[in-house]
Amino acid sequence: MQVGILGPVEAHSPDGKVSVGGPRPRTLLAMLALRVGEIVQLDRLIDELYGDEPPSDAANALQGQVSRLRRALGDASLIEFHPAGYRLALAPDQVDAHRFASLAAEGQQALEHGDSQGAESLLSEALQLWRGPALADIDAQDHATRLEQQRSAATSALIAARIRLGKADVQEISNLVQQNPLDERLRGYLMQALNQQGRQAEALQAFEDARELLADELGTDPSPELRAIHLQILRGQTHRELPAQLTSFVGRQEELQRLASMTSRLVTLTGPGGAGKTRLALQSAGENAIFVDLAPVKDVSAATLQALGLKETVLAPEDRLTLALRERNTLLILDNCEHVIVQAAQLAQHLLSTCPKLRILATSREALGITGEMLCPVPPLKPEQSVTLFVDRARLVNPAFVQDQDTVEICRELDGLPLAIELAAARTRTLTTEEISARLGDRFRLLTKGNRAAAPRHQTLRAVVEWSWDLLDDDERDLAACLATFGGGASLEAVEQVCGHDLEVLEALVDKSLVEATDGRYRMLVTIREFCSQHKRVDAEHARYFLDLARRADPELRKQNQVRWFARLTAEHANFLQAVEWATEHDPELALHLVSALSWYWYVKGSRTEVEGLAQKLLTAVSEQVTEEYAILLALAAPERVGNVLEGLNGPIKQPFVLIAWAMLNGPPDPGAPRTELQDEVERSDDPWIQGLMAFSNAHLGWVVNGDREGAISSARDALRQFHDLGERWGAAQVLDVLATLTEDPREALDLTDEALRAVGELGAKEELAELHGRRADRLLDIDAAEAEREYLLALEMATHAGLAATRALANAGLARIAQRAGDLAKAEQLLLEAQRELGFGWMHHAAKRHVEAALEELRSSPSQ
Repeated sequence: MQVGILGPVEAHSPDGKVSVGGPRPRTLLAMLALRVGEIVQLDRLIDELYGDEPPSDAANALQGQVSRLRRALGDASLIEFHPAGYRLALAPDQVDAHRFASLAAEGQQALEHGDSQGAESLLSEALQLWRGPALADIDAQDHATRLEQQRSAATSALIAARIRLGKADVQEISNLVQQNPLDERLRGYLMQALNQQGRQAEALQAFEDARELLADELGTDPSPELRAIHLQILRGQTHRELPAQLTSFVGRQEELQRLASMTSRLVTLTGPGGAGKTRLALQSAGENAIFVDLAPVKDVSAATLQALGLKETVLAPEDRLTLALRERNTLLILDNCEHVIVQAAQLAQHLLSTCPKLRILATSREALGITGEMLCPVPPLKPEQSVTLFVDRARLVNPAFVQDQDTVEICRELDGLPLAIELAAARTRTLTTEEISARLGDRFRLLTKGNRAAAPRHQTLRAVVEWSWDLLDDDERDLAACLATFGGGASLEAVEQVCGHDLEVLEALVDKSLVEATDGRYRMLVTIREFCSQHKRVDAEHARYFLDLARRADPELRKQNQVRWFARLTAEHANFLQAVEWATEHDPELALHLVSALSWYWYVKGSRTEVEGLAQKLLTAVSEQVTEEYAILLALAAPERVGNVLEGLNGPIKQPFVLIAWAMLNGPPDPGAPRTELQDEVERSDDPWIQGLMAFSNAHLGWVVNGDREGAISSARDALRQFHDLGERWGAAQVLDVLATLTEDPREALDLTDEALRAVGELGAKEELAELHGRRADRLLDIDAAEAEREYLLALEMATHAGLAATRALANAGLARIAQRAGDLAKAEQLLLEAQRELGFGWMHHAAKRHVEAALEELRSSPSQ
């Protein structure tokens, strides 16, 4: 049910207009509607309905009118009886007068805070609710007068907003002045509106008319406010005020400092839509800056004239602006230049060359591209600033809001983009942060309820990105959609090969703030990427490119330039995972090739735990086979099943991870066991890296099996030379570790271990780093127990991150040994039992288990146990 009193009294149900009845039912409805939701006392209602001559049975008469009104409305529950009176059971926004009052109050508040655009929107919406004179068909003069006064105040506020926006209607104000000739506020509005249209003489005459009328009618002079407007017109000083802000300014201290230090007369704030460029420009500007909002315009010069309160004349607009600005030491803000970039650049060039004291601050999604321009990129907010912004905006709609971990995740998912964060924070009125976070997968549907007074392009997240998308040409759109397929960003080579566009198109996307370029890589913010990916995807081309890259890279990972190649593959880590995931679902054979080609990279980088789930999913999609690639997949997804496949391989070996999987499963070869075809094939290999690996294996076996220290050292040094010749750090580190075990000098052992750590540290080899820190602790145990404990703890932490249960178990065993020596046997036993529980399948686990069980047996047999 909706009730209207801003005009004739009426009611509307979902089925249409309701016939309320005669004057008294209409009056009763109006009086209840004026105080909707409140109990209106019986005496007041009787007085409103019957005036000074109520009937003798006034209470019964009122009850009769209530009954008539209930029947007319068709729902008796809408008018509630209470001992003190009656109540209209509607929400305030179901009565037009209350909706009007709420909107008008919001609009006037926006005007007071300087938000002229918001004020105009709210006040226009409020005044559109009026259908004629208030309470037009009932006798309620006092109430009607009060409502009309509210209407008049809202009308004046709307005119004030339009004056500030430079788009007031002179004829409308003139009509109001005729109706209210002594209202000095309206007289001032008329003068300002005339002046903004370039009609200065008429504006000055309007002041003279007002002065004469006030003297004749009231014997007074114009008010100080009206005289101040008169003086401004005489001096030609008029332009729009800077839009005041209704919310706090968060972060951006670095950008503000940079802006303050810039000496160029033209500075352009660049960045993606929603990054906060306009807000930063306003924050950095002084009070006398001139603000030109170019978002809704097509003519930059005309918009700038309007912002200055100037009318076009026979002079060219650029020359008219020069006359107005050439002597002024001021800042001109050209906001939202990207869709009129050529015009904005031409006007800026002209004004800067003809107005020596003028400075220009532009905001745009791309640079103006003229001589002397300094760019100030506006990046996403830093994580802590993002969270501060979210909390601040959330508390505007939900004062009880408390930050939690989901708050941090939301800000991270939204890339620190201020507008997106503000839109998400607005949803905390009805959703928890956990619910918001869970829905960010469909962020364009979720983030749709923005400031209704804001420009349309800033009311929803989709509109923000769509504004940029619409400014692209066909090639730029095609490349943007293609580039959106790259979940981990892209190199120039990848863009050219997968997307088929040249550098010029890519640079255009960078210039337009849709793509970020950093250290030779190109990436999109997640929000922009998700929007662009809705238009086109190139997953198959993407996966094939990264298979080719992995195959090209793999042999280089064991040569001189391995550090550079590891760095390159690490930069593409997310793209590799994405390619495997897509191929697993759409092209399992391609996925199997990818897993094989990436296996050595994943092993050295310690990514086996990360890719285990992907490998297990792929395992269900490919058929069983006795191939090297399938053995690699099993080693990653189901290592307990890989033995039979390894025994069936006969070489030649293409992927070294096969040999590592073999070693992890079976340990060092048993000299007495029957030889396999794979062993023979490996020993016959002419691959220098495999030859180095075999020399390393011989050194280990020479010591462990034969106890030949000198022979083992000799073989190890041969292996080390082999790996050094290749420039292969991983293999060299393995040999250095063996040499550290073989030497009888504890200090030399530590030096060799440190050299091994430096080698694998250059590669970022997580598993080897964890294992070597554990062995360094072993070698420190009898030299510096405190340092050994620190190394064990570091090994434990690194092994935890890498998912290395055997290394964790050995580190705990080392810590148990330290606790045992310190006399804390209970702690030692607890650590050993914890280590024992971690161990499972494979030779490495069995070796660690034997070590832990021996330590446990020794502990339990000690005299003090």
